[in-house]
Amino acid sequence: MNVPRARLPADAQRSQQPMGTGRGGWMQPVLAAAICLAVGAAVAQPAANTLRVQVNSDIRSTEPGGNRDDNTDTVMLHTFEGLVALREDTSVGPLLASKVDISADGLTYTFTLRDGVKFHNGATLTAQDVLWSWQRYMKPETGWRCLPEFDGKGVTKVLSVEAPNPKTVVMKLERASGLFLSTMARPDCGGTAILHSSSVGADGQWIGPVGTGPYKVKEWKRGQYIELTKFDGYSARTEPRDGLTGAKKAEIDNVRFVVIPDSAAAKAALYSGAIDVFMTPAPSDVMEMRGRKDLALETTPVMSMIALLMQTNDPLLKDVRIRRALALSLDTAEIASSASEGMSAVNNSVIPSASAFHDKVQATGYKRDLVAAKKLLAEAGYKGEPIKLVANKRYEALYTIAVLAQAMAADAGIKIDIEVLDWATQLDRYTKGQYQAMSFIYSARVDPSLSYDMVTGPKATRPAKLWDSAYAQTRLVESIASADTARRQQLFDEMHRQMLEDVPLIVLFNGADTTAMRKNVTGFKGWPTAKARFWNVRFDPRS
Repeated sequence: MNVPRARLPADAQRSQQPMGTGRGGWMQPVLAAAICLAVGAAVAQPAANTLRVQVNSDIRSTEPGGNRDDNTDTVMLHTFEGLVALREDTSVGPLLASKVDISADGLTYTFTLRDGVKFHNGATLTAQDVLWSWQRYMKPETGWRCLPEFDGKGVTKVLSVEAPNPKTVVMKLERASGLFLSTMARPDCGGTAILHSSSVGADGQWIGPVGTGPYKVKEWKRGQYIELTKFDGYSARTEPRDGLTGAKKAEIDNVRFVVIPDSAAAKAALYSGAIDVFMTPAPSDVMEMRGRKDLALETTPVMSMIALLMQTNDPLLKDVRIRRALALSLDTAEIASSASEGMSAVNNSVIPSASAFHDKVQATGYKRDLVAAKKLLAEAGYKGEPIKLVANKRYEALYTIAVLAQAMAADAGIKIDIEVLDWATQLDRYTKGQYQAMSFIYSARVDPSLSYDMVTGPKATRPAKLWDSAYAQTRLVESIASADTARRQQLFDEMHRQMLEDVPLIVLFNGADTTAMRKNVTGFKGWPTAKARFWNVRFDPRS
């Protein structure tokens, strides 16, 4: 089975992705029929060359990085852009900037703007627009979620932003940070979009996005759909499409994101042709859709992380020999393949396989060795004490993993009892560190430092943390501060090797994201960050 983006729990991360409304039971055909009527109303008589895309919930606002969620980010990143953006491998590349120069001490960033970039109102982008946008973000009343990252509480403090000429912006930092540009580029930060001042009224209140993206907002009917229309004045980069940067071209006149919360109703709408793209099919639906000749599927590995967590403060599991024995009892490659229905490969590293920092060291991991596992258990004096493994059935992969781990561990003489909880209770237990072992999913992080930060830290003050290691914490702090790519890779390599030894968790695989579409939609490409992009996509409404 795949792990669709809309079904990923959001653990302790500050953003939480919307969930579906459930799929089982005898009422499902009735629900599907009822919702399809609503869908029919929402998609009635769209303009010619309009692509209809399902989203499982409405957007929250049109303001970048403010009142937002995953769907809001996905839709609105078609309309506005920042100085830099994430590439396909989640490294950072220029977008509205033609280049970025960084001083040797990492404290001064100089952005040179591209020529000829236009806002949706026809105005030409200048450094003053960047200055205005940044000053607005830094006002607490704006509600920008990423303000704490730049005011000294997070990755750094921006001391000044200057525009010495219309093409140049200079930012000075209080302390160097390897996360400065990647944080600016984060989708949940709205890509730190550069906006025209006409996006707000004279009173400073938000009106609507006047950005530079390939699409602009045409109509938003709350609870039904939001429709974007092609911006004819868009100035594209010349490189190939690359994540959220590179050449973007609006091949379709209009893209209408239709709100269909129910998975069965969305599937019915796709089959009938009422929508053209279904962004959140359930795993069982994906298997069914593979047999249809009128559909195309795009499955992409994403950067979510599925793992077995271990409580190193537990009286039994505090013995690293027992944790290592458990890791050696598992065929993690088989677990990854079975739990993902063949869509994901094993990855025993906290760094996602799609990351630019996932190198040959990160490709190393656990190999099943029952002889070595039994030897470690004997040395630890293990006498068959049960290990309680928490899972839930809301997310199928987690329960499947627990069952497989139970059977495999038994071959080494390790007894596992599975405790099935509802997701809310499991999340509460995770947050409080109240478990022995747990099958869990972490949502995607765009930088390895953030990936390690979600599991590394002092348990005494942050009980959700798994790896309470001074060795790891020292290297994590340096990886956040350093802008030297080679040094950061070395730090991540060291942390990976040590994590395999300490076994605070057993990383199994990264999720997979499937998008289903009708055959007349071409050019769509998935992305490890699970953000759908509909520029450079073509659509023939006649076929």
